[in-house]
Amino acid sequence: MEVLHRALLTWFNLLIFFILLVLRLDQRIEWNWFIVFIPMWLYDHIFLAYIVFNMISHCKNSHLLKLPREIRYMTAVFLKLSAQILICLKLEAPHWFLPAKVVLAPFCILLLALAVDVFIHLIKHYRY
Repeated sequence: MEVLHRALLTWFNLLIFFILLVLRLDQRIEWNWFIVFIPMWLYDHIFLAYIVFNMISHCKNSHLLKLPREIRYMTAVFLKLSAQILICLKLEAPHWFLPAKVVLAPFCILLLALAVDVFIHLIKHYRY
């Protein structure tokens, strides 16, 4: 998939998600929060399929050195999915009394891991 197509798909999914989010927060629709998050989950599943396809092609061509990067991407997507599920559960079932620490823990772990990954990438590729 070309960069332009990925960017357009990302922006389109975000647009649909934000439209549904605003409609739900403005109480124009009374849909379940899991339905509001469907565009984000579709995007995550497309990204997971793309990662799996790349992993299979790398294994087929015996380029096993690039697999740790793909595994990091897959872990990031699973952390994002778990954060979205916990947010939907917190919003949909307030009687469960999920603390904010528990709901946002996967998201905080994801942000910390991404910051470390960017820092390591900058250190590796920094030229004097």
